[in-house]
Amino acid sequence: MQGQDAVEPAERGATRIADRVVAKISAQAAREAIAPVPPGARAPRTAVSVHRETARVRVSVELGYPSDLGAQCGAVRRRVTERVGDLAGMRVPEVAVQVERLHLVPQLSPAPVPRAGSTPEAPPEAEEPSPEAAP
Repeated sequence: MQGQDAVEPAERGATRIADRVVAKISAQAAREAIAPVPPGARAPRTAVSVHRETARVRVSVELGYPSDLGAQCGAVRRRVTERVGDLAGMRVPEVAVQVERLHLVPQLSPAPVPRAGSTPEAPPEAEEPSPEAAP
């Protein structure tokens, strides 16, 4: 068909991305943002509401403790917004992050700090054999 009866490619149909696809993209993005997931923690879970080209996302996460929870939640929000926008072409005006559980993560113990007025112990020195003792 040529001429006036031709339909422009953008007007021939519509692409609809299912809510569950956006939910999977969001869950993967949340995992990427908080990697590594603390031992014993469940993977992030998501619920989404899609309306036309806009997605609202709720993410439930379990995080390690002690850690900067606010920074981790902010990283989840940014990563979910970025990945859903890139992969699904949707605008994400809202990402609600719910922290469901904290998991104690073993921390490396810092080196002991000497008390005021005390002198730190010198490390034991290895004894070198004296040249006279050599056969």
